[in-house]
Amino acid sequence: MTSASPLLQVSNLSVSFRMEDETVEAVKNISFQLEKGQTLALVGESGSGKSVSSSSIMGLLPPNAVISPDSSVRFQQQEILSMSEKALRSVRGDRIAMIFQEPMTSLNPYMPVGEQVAEAIVCHRKVSRKEAVAQTLALFHKVQLPEPEKRLNHYPHEFSGGQLQRIMIAMALSNKPDILVADEPTTALDVTVQAEVLRLLKDIQAEMGMAILFITHDLGVVKHFADDVVVMCKGEVVETGSVHQIFEQPRHSYTKMLLDAEPKAHGPSEEAHSSYVLEAEDVRVKYVLKTNWLGVDTEYLEAVKGISLAVRPGQTVGIVGESGSGKSTLGRALMQLLPSTGNILFEGQSIRSMTDRQRYELKRNMQMVFQDPYGSLSPRMTVGEIITEPLTVFSELSKQERMQRARKALEEVRLEPSCINRYPHEFSGGQRQRIAIARALIMEPQFILLDEPTSALDRSVQLTVLELLKDIQKRHNIGYLFISHDLSVIRAISDEVIVMQRGEVVERGTAQQVFEAPQQAYTQRLIDACMLVDDVA
Repeated sequence: MTSASPLLQVSNLSVSFRMEDETVEAVKNISFQLEKGQTLALVGESGSGKSVSSSSIMGLLPPNAVISPDSSVRFQQQEILSMSEKALRSVRGDRIAMIFQEPMTSLNPYMPVGEQVAEAIVCHRKVSRKEAVAQTLALFHKVQLPEPEKRLNHYPHEFSGGQLQRIMIAMALSNKPDILVADEPTTALDVTVQAEVLRLLKDIQAEMGMAILFITHDLGVVKHFADDVVVMCKGEVVETGSVHQIFEQPRHSYTKMLLDAEPKAHGPSEEAHSSYVLEAEDVRVKYVLKTNWLGVDTEYLEAVKGISLAVRPGQTVGIVGESGSGKSTLGRALMQLLPSTGNILFEGQSIRSMTDRQRYELKRNMQMVFQDPYGSLSPRMTVGEIITEPLTVFSELSKQERMQRARKALEEVRLEPSCINRYPHEFSGGQRQRIAIARALIMEPQFILLDEPTSALDRSVQLTVLELLKDIQKRHNIGYLFISHDLSVIRAISDEVIVMQRGEVVERGTAQQVFEAPQQAYTQRLIDACMLVDDVA
């Protein structure tokens, strides 16, 4: 797609960040352009500079960012980099809108979602609050948010990940932008919701004629969603071309590596153990929805409905299901992070009957990797302090010994040991997740619950992390309970698979049985949804 004057033109963009002891070059002399109605995908691994490039376009770089004087970002022939903050505000959210990677951290937890979208409209349009609310309701209908009239006054924590992403799309579209910057908009979504969101974006693009700058690490999505591709590696553009050229005739070795990175099916475990490291019997979790005037609970939501499972040493049990199926709730109940009924046993002993001392020791033997690394890593602690925190509590190692263990853990998850004194906000989403995995592994526990540990990682890093997890499991005989919406990841790492829907187990079996001969229609629908993503175009 070419024209005399592209909608957006990025020329020789270079961005670096001043640190305490060094300057980090994040983007190095990149150039690309975006035409009206075009979908351009910016592709690369975590840390390749994709999000920094989009933040430059939006004028959202942090204070320690330095943009090269030769850099240029022109929108409709206007230079964005030299705009005043006031002029930028008139463009940002109006002519250029953005969908951020993590909707839960992008939305204000203290404001109803309807009020937040209405606020975006009022900021850029001369309309009354009543008119803004009416437009917000229309947008919620457009993005197919369930029961929009009832949910206008709900808060972000009351929505699933897919619903939050729809709200973010509604906010981005509220002022009918010329360009939509979508930064990993489907990263944490299960396959069925991912297909719906991509189809929704395509439909709205066709209706409004806007251009989309699509930032992602998922090449499967790119192939069927984008028109053209820019491949980035370590802050540089290594290859550009149409989708057909990139996928059918890739020239650069890095592009070929990205295309070849796909998790392979996992074979059965070499050893069979008669004992279990973790057992769950008839576990149930209820949330109170309403109480009467006496404070007596009158209405419940049963999120987990009598689930039983068992994990052997050296075995991986995978749990898969759509958002809201109860996967993460079950995991948190097993880790004693939520009140539940039923019986949970660790190495044959009921956790409920353990003494305080035994419970204390249990914490070093049961570790967890959370889904959202941004929320689970303290922003006030360095990476070294975060990773060694469990050692500080459960060991008598010196600070020097703890830091040496931390450096080794960082190397295992493919991060430079030199980043040990940096803070979480200085890393990409995928890098933060690797830090969280390193923190869980440093104690060499007997059981690890992994809640969507690879959802924020690009495919090549996923393969590295999965192989790392398998290797550590084999060496230390650790039992894994692996929760994910990514069916290819579940198949690649799991010995047994549990399929959940609405708090119940609908199917279970070996990975081969579940994926090659599913017995339930719901399981088949999940598998088919992987192919639906390929049909969004």
